[in-house]
Amino acid sequence: MAAALRRVDDGAIIDQLDAAWKVIHPRSPALVAFAVDDDGMLMWLTDRGADALAFAKQFLLTQVYTGKATDALVRAANGDTHAPDLIGIAQHGVVYTGGVAKIAEHGGAAADDRDVPLVVSGAGVPHDAMVGAPVQTTQIAPTILRLLGLDPTSLQAVRTDHTQVLPAPDQSDH
Repeated sequence: MAAALRRVDDGAIIDQLDAAWKVIHPRSPALVAFAVDDDGMLMWLTDRGADALAFAKQFLLTQVYTGKATDALVRAANGDTHAPDLIGIAQHGVVYTGGVAKIAEHGGAAADDRDVPLVVSGAGVPHDAMVGAPVQTTQIAPTILRLLGLDPTSLQAVRTDHTQVLPAPDQSDH
């Protein structure tokens, strides 16, 4: 992963997008009202119109979601003002950051972001056991609760998403 890492200054991209917008709309405020950037860009725009969304999407030239596609991606109601107006998914290895300290990323769409090893150790966990089946990181919290003797369904997200605890390890699969 570290060999694939390329840091891109998110501030410079936003400044360039705003400057390009001002060329076409000199009396308008900056186009980007707020942004959260990492291995994707989430932007809230001052102009939520179709022209502004198309302009930003064309300018960024990456996998960009706008309008209803953005709402669908984050499972928001169409037109929800709390949802970003634009989501840009970076190429594998790209992280939008203003600094150089970041050495890795998590939570993106690349296999390096999704396929991570997990070691669970402690009381109630069999030794020398391995689960080879694919699992989701969302299964970690309910599994910890179960290991502590607590009810995993006490978590609202577990109830809502029907999240299962991690499968029992196969003693012969190590």
